[in-house]
Amino acid sequence: MNAPHVPLSLLDLVSISEDMSTREAIGASMAGAQAADRLGYERYWFAEHHNTDALASSATSLLIDRAASMTQRIRVGSGGIMLPNHSPLAVIEQFGTLVQFHGDRIDLGLGRAPGTDQLTAQLLARTSAEPQAFVAAVEQMRDWSRTESTGGLPISAAVARGTEVPMWILGSTANGARLAAQLGLPFSVASHFAPFQYLQALTTYRDNFNPRAESAQIDTPRTMVGVNLVVAETDEEAQRHFSTLQQMFLGVITGQRQKIQPPRPIDEVAASHLVQQVDQTLSIRAVGSPTTVVRQLEEIVAATGADELILTAYYYDPADRIKGLELLADAWGLGA
Repeated sequence: MNAPHVPLSLLDLVSISEDMSTREAIGASMAGAQAADRLGYERYWFAEHHNTDALASSATSLLIDRAASMTQRIRVGSGGIMLPNHSPLAVIEQFGTLVQFHGDRIDLGLGRAPGTDQLTAQLLARTSAEPQAFVAAVEQMRDWSRTESTGGLPISAAVARGTEVPMWILGSTANGARLAAQLGLPFSVASHFAPFQYLQALTTYRDNFNPRAESAQIDTPRTMVGVNLVVAETDEEAQRHFSTLQQMFLGVITGQRQKIQPPRPIDEVAASHLVQQVDQTLSIRAVGSPTTVVRQLEEIVAATGADELILTAYYYDPADRIKGLELLADAWGLGA
């Protein structure tokens, strides 16, 4: 008898397709959250990105509030809040308020990257990205969310008190994994765009996990692995849609970013060495028919020991994205 499938979650960067307005992109994102809620996905997270015309996921907590207001069951959260851009007190007050609005459906995923270019990061910067400063900020937020604060600062975050907001640490390397382990918090590895150290990061996290940390929220390691996803009726159709994601990352590599482009043969767009570089970056992926994608996801779970997968699904047409999510939910047995 086959082992039960792990939960599947979704990461949304609120992508803006060519000829689509920002308002339309946000509306499409909310429709995606509603579909995920209906179909049985575990959580729906929004990333934080700035200074790009292709993504509308800059005001993460506002997107979370909107999506949670339009769904019933699914957990909604950040994947993640880039802590160097914010003060810890402001973050925990925002997420405490979200818990007051929506109850125990809110996740606070935290990262150390700025989610943008260096100049924009300087304009946003509120907290040091140095490891020990990051750890101290997370510990402060955990303390402010407890019923009884044990910290030394004569400051309270009343709206967050007692909410115990569930936290995750995001990372792509062994360094980030070690921080998650030190804090005793779940770890989500960004293998969907940083695949080169992800297995080492997972091992480092599990080997160093400290359930006795003052900030700990779990007793044993818990891991989530990022995967690029494109599902369609056939393998050929999925590969065609995958070219949209390839074009997006081609823009990242070449510095010629543009809005999300319609599918087209990638060899018409880029030289073979660039396509190879893109495909290496996107190597942790499941692309194909439902049967193909289920097999690929099962292989990733077997290779990583992941407790959960978090999927990024870029399509030019939002209707194709929802269709793909429906196909996968049925094939994976979500909600069964």
